[in-house]
Amino acid sequence: MDNRDMIRMANQIAAFFNGSGPEVAVRDAAEHINKFWDPRMRTALLAHLNAGGEGLDPTIVKTAPLIKPPKLAAA
Repeated sequence: MDNRDMIRMANQIAAFFNGSGPEVAVRDAAEHINKFWDPRMRTALLAHLNAGGEGLDPTIVKTAPLIKPPKLAAA
């Protein structure tokens, strides 16, 4: 998945939850991402957020501390 798709999907999630009020939207968007995005998608989102989060809805930027980093697989 390239960053454009990831950004588009994250922003769609934000748009859905933004009507709930800012604090609830951040919490619910993070919960959705943690539940339904596979580890590769969460890794890509976290990397993009760590690089500044260009193009992401402010709600998604605020989810950064709530996104669970994927667990590393044992070798």
